[in-house]
Order: sequence, then structure tokens, then C-alpha cells
Amino acid sequence: MAGTLELLAYDFFRILRAPLPEGTLDALIAAAQSASTSSNLQVWSVVAVQDPGRKQRLSALAGNQAYIHQAPLFLVWLADLSRVSRIGEQHDVALEALPYLESLLLGTIDAALAAQNAVVALESLGLGSVYIGGIRNDIEGVAAELDLPAHVYPVFGLCVGYPSADRPAKVKPRLPQEAVLHHETYSTAQEQSLLARYDERLGAFYHREGMKASGWSEQVVSRLRSAASLHGREALHDELKRMGFGLR
Repeated sequence: MAGTLELLAYDFFRILRAPLPEGTLDALIAAAQSASTSSNLQVWSVVAVQDPGRKQRLSALAGNQAYIHQAPLFLVWLADLSRVSRIGEQHDVALEALPYLESLLLGTIDAALAAQNAVVALESLGLGSVYIGGIRNDIEGVAAELDLPAHVYPVFGLCVGYPSADRPAKVKPRLPQEAVLHHETYSTAQEQSLLARYDERLGAFYHREGMKASGWSEQVVSRLRSAASLHGREALHDELKRMGFGLR
């Protein structure tokens, strides 16, 4: 399942728009709110989307990803500095730290921690999920669709639904632990050989699954070689400034 396990991109949802068990959303948000949050600021929010038309429009904004309108529930996780901004206004205090990049990072990290807690909870309920980073392709369009105020931006989406019984999710191999775990100091001494072996392992996995048998290094270069691969996210800085974030 997505989150702790990454899913292959096929046959994820067993029943299109099948309703989730009663109380599922409340349980997921309760789990999300138990996640750690820096200084207890809780600078995140989430919009639960179930309306078919709105899911279709969000899907179009996120690169026409079918999961969004197939899933019975689509969650848009937000970095939300608007709530604390309103508190400052109520107390007639200028929040000098708010326009700094650190505050935006706080909201982004808080949203990610909350979402991952929700994913763990939904998996315990027998459900599955798919993260949608494409929600950042057009954050102003998403903000307009969801009526987001200033100082709020969509970090990512999360489709929630039923895992396929016919084609269970496969675990995509990850980098070897030695490549990501460093002892005392950062070292790249064995990196080249580790990545070469991983390229072979991932390529073999794709081949078994009937997908293009590319290695991880090839994927990295292909994905990051050109700003065009960001699909509109190269404009995030300017969009965030227009949405009220200072980014100092």
C-alpha cells in the first residue's frame, strides 16, 4: 500500500467511488492530529473532497491522474499559516516570523507528518492510499477550487480507497540501507557500487512487472534533467508569493 509501501500504478481501487466505512474520515483525522507538530503550532489543515465534479476538476489540475476521481475520498493536505495569522490579528500583534521560509517549512513538515499518520491508520483499517504530488502543478488553481485563503497552500493530495483484490500491490525495491544510513558522518565511499546494484535490482523488478526496465539512476536523470519535468511546479516560488507567503 502507498505510504509505507509504494504501489505500482495500476488497478489500485477495487470499486470506483465505493463509500468508505462510516467514521473513517473522523478516524483518519484523529490519527493525523496525534502526529508531532513543531512548538504545537499545528500549522496544517486538510480538505476532504468527495464531490465527483470537484474531484474531476482537481484531477485535471494535477495532471489528469485518474486515481483522484476514482477514489471515494480525496484529501488535500495544506500548509496553513492563515489560522495563526488570524490569531495575530485578533491580538493586534504583527507576527514578524510569519513571512520567513522557516514558517512555510513548519507548515509543510506538519502536513506531511499528519498525512503519514493518517496513512498508517487507514492501512490498519484495510484501506489503501496514493499520494498525489501533482496537486502542486497548479497551486493557484487548486486554491481557487478549494477556496483557500491567503497563507495556505496545497502540499499534496491523498487518494483513499480500497486496495485491489485481483492485483495486490507489489513492494517496489528501495535503495539499499547502506546508501541512506550513515554512521557518525556522511560518507559516499560505497555509493557508486551500491547504486549500480540497485539499478540492476530495480530494473529486474520492472521487467518482471511488464514495465520499462530502467534503472534508478536513469529515472533520476530523466526526472531532473529539465525544468519541464516539474510540470508547472517550477513556478512555485512566484505562486507562493502571490498567495501571501513572504519567503524571506
